[in-house]
Amino acid sequence: MQAIIFNKPDEPCKSVQAKKPEPSANEVLIKIKAAALNRRDYWIKKGIYQGADFPCIPGSDGAGIVEKTGENINKDWLKKEVIINPGLNWGDNPEYHNKDFHILGLPTQGTMAQYITVPVENVYEKPGNWSFEKAAALPLAALTAYRALFTRAGLKKGDKVFITGAGGGVAVFLIQFAVASGAEVFVSSSSEKKIKKAIQLGAQNGVLYNQDGWETELEKMANSKFDIIIDSAAGNNFQKLLGLLDIGGKIVIFGGTAGKIPEFTPAKLFWKQASIMGTTMGSPEDFQNMLTFVQEKNIEPVIDKIFPMMDAELAFKHMENHEQFGKIVINIPEDY
Repeated sequence: MQAIIFNKPDEPCKSVQAKKPEPSANEVLIKIKAAALNRRDYWIKKGIYQGADFPCIPGSDGAGIVEKTGENINKDWLKKEVIINPGLNWGDNPEYHNKDFHILGLPTQGTMAQYITVPVENVYEKPGNWSFEKAAALPLAALTAYRALFTRAGLKKGDKVFITGAGGGVAVFLIQFAVASGAEVFVSSSSEKKIKKAIQLGAQNGVLYNQDGWETELEKMANSKFDIIIDSAAGNNFQKLLGLLDIGGKIVIFGGTAGKIPEFTPAKLFWKQASIMGTTMGSPEDFQNMLTFVQEKNIEPVIDKIFPMMDAELAFKHMENHEQFGKIVINIPEDY
């Protein structure tokens, strides 16, 4: 089969020949039709993701057709069009994952290949009227957004929500999910163009986080502080988030692209009876609930751009340049 393989950090990626996997007793073999990029793949490519190891086949998001089943798997799965939950070995506790939890694409083979084997419990039928490209854009980002908003933050209709970094895959799903649930949504971005796109999705307004005094401008826009703040950056702006939080408010953080959080005054937290929570991916229950939610609310992934597998390096460059609004998808060919 053909696959994208990273042999060393920051090496230009290209499609090469790789061994086609065989399903174990409780796995299925999926012929991948489309995959999608996440920031995680970019950090792995750079060699700075925790636990990065080479060589590896990246990719956590994928959709395709079941081609073969393991000996313990019902043959009814054959030829089904499916999407993959990339979170492996979550465990039995819905509150948090167990020590064996990991994500497709490292250390397990990822989706940027013509074939992949995964445990059958991680396979779900693709929404019937969706293209493979649209389905591949859903799993990791939508799961992360769903758990952050609903399982962790407990979003309710009428909540005032601030989402940082509008444009990335998770942030776009956060906007869509919060708007669909009746929340009042505000965003930040480094780009006026992305703020306008967020407003088109239903956000009320947004601010440029690279301009001085953005937090004051945001509070005036919202005419109040926020019940929920979802952040993926951390860094120096995190202190400002505490100031924007209302009494009893919650900050949910799922990334750290801006680096370490500097010191802050504890009173900003405890006098507000506020909470700071971390989240990563989601449980199998979260994944199923997310699938149900997007279909009930008629939410479809926003695809920024689709690249053929042979142009995977251009897809990573597109992500590196922070040009995207929504998901970057890789089309996996039948033949090469």
